[in-house]
Amino acid sequence: MGLGDVTNRISSDAVGRLLADHYRCSEQSANFTITGPLSSSPGYFRIGDEVIGYAQTSGGNRAKSPAGTLDDLSRFISAGDSIVNLPFDACQVVENLRQELYSSDSGEPSDALPANRLVRSLYYLLRPLLSVGLRRNFQKLYFERRGIPPFPAWPVDTSVENILEHLLVLSMKAQNLSRVPFIWFWPGGADSCTMMTHDVETSAGVDFCPALMDINDSFAIKSSFQVVPEKRYPVSPQYLENMRTRGFEVNVHDLNHDGHLFRTHAEFLQRAAQINQYGRQYGSEGFRAAILYRNVPWHDALDFSYDMSVPNVAHYDPQKGGCCTVFPFFAGKILELPLTTTQDYTLFNIFGDYSIRLWQKQIGLIQEKHGLISFIVHPDYIIEEKAQKVYRNLLAHLADLRRKGETWIALPGEVASWWRTRGNLRLVERHGTWQVEGEGCERARVAFAELSGDRLSYSMALNYSETARGVAQKM
Repeated sequence: MGLGDVTNRISSDAVGRLLADHYRCSEQSANFTITGPLSSSPGYFRIGDEVIGYAQTSGGNRAKSPAGTLDDLSRFISAGDSIVNLPFDACQVVENLRQELYSSDSGEPSDALPANRLVRSLYYLLRPLLSVGLRRNFQKLYFERRGIPPFPAWPVDTSVENILEHLLVLSMKAQNLSRVPFIWFWPGGADSCTMMTHDVETSAGVDFCPALMDINDSFAIKSSFQVVPEKRYPVSPQYLENMRTRGFEVNVHDLNHDGHLFRTHAEFLQRAAQINQYGRQYGSEGFRAAILYRNVPWHDALDFSYDMSVPNVAHYDPQKGGCCTVFPFFAGKILELPLTTTQDYTLFNIFGDYSIRLWQKQIGLIQEKHGLISFIVHPDYIIEEKAQKVYRNLLAHLADLRRKGETWIALPGEVASWWRTRGNLRLVERHGTWQVEGEGCERARVAFAELSGDRLSYSMALNYSETARGVAQKM
């Protein structure tokens, strides 16, 4: 077997695992091969009209920037006789998006707000003394000067889901299949998932937390509170216990919220060790970095079940980028629960919008992919009645979606637990029917990916009597 054969086989196995991890379907996918040697450097390109990718390629042109006209590499893709030929490594494309490896500054918060490191350090030194109004004007000016890049797509980017769907379509076509069974994304067949989180930034936010829990409870929506362990405000055991006693979740929010967590790798490791201690002290399973600063390849140093620091699209965050997915994903041992909607601070203070119209639009786009609808609403920024009214409208909208069976509202810990449980479930054929096996299988549902032309649609099993022979149907 030559080197090219080894490369092709590795690509095929890896893509099969990639699809199986997302869909929890059989790994018996088509044989994915790369059409030739990959380029020495990566770049941007298109895959049809819905996906911008960033990777090494074996054909076509690669751009250094996503702006402008990008080469569509679809012309190099073919499927047939159980073989799919690709001009790139599909796994590399997905991981480059999820871990923001496409962005030269995604792992360097020194290029965040503002770009000059000295000015940035001065800004965060003075930030606690600046009024919200001064911060808002400064940030508005910064975002206006930075502009809105064409990628990731605003206000929700689903490039990863689009790629995975495209790969499944190609696999089905190559195998002459019209329908494939898989384990549905959310428990009980829920159409989507929603989680509410609150980052507590100031002592005023601490004081407002009991009232915020009252508001949440009035809509029967529990949430998680991320607390800053050092310098910002005292964190008493009674404060944390009160949240847990009321059924809310407590997670760790950075170390001291000074914006320097990812300044250097050595400093990050030192701070991560302290953060991990606070996680054990608080009994927390989750973490979120201040200001959504992140460097996903470094996150393995965090001893948490899940992280919530990665935005789907970060055009209006100090650190640019975005993971381009609306689903949880593993980065090493840690599970990333991406932020998929606009923060309240941005909505109120950058956009000046005191309505839920943008949130509703984002919810709709995420629901189209059956993904995770996740929010950050700060107790610090909804103390005023004007902002509280908007938040209550949001909770009412979410409660209505839940009532209609369109979303499962859960705590981040519950979302992470389910995603890990689902990852260990197996779809098997027993006596001519498809069944889910494994611990927690009673919460899972069998679903079908159905091919119509070049598009996928999903349907849920009405019962468990459909035969396996009638599911993986030939076209």
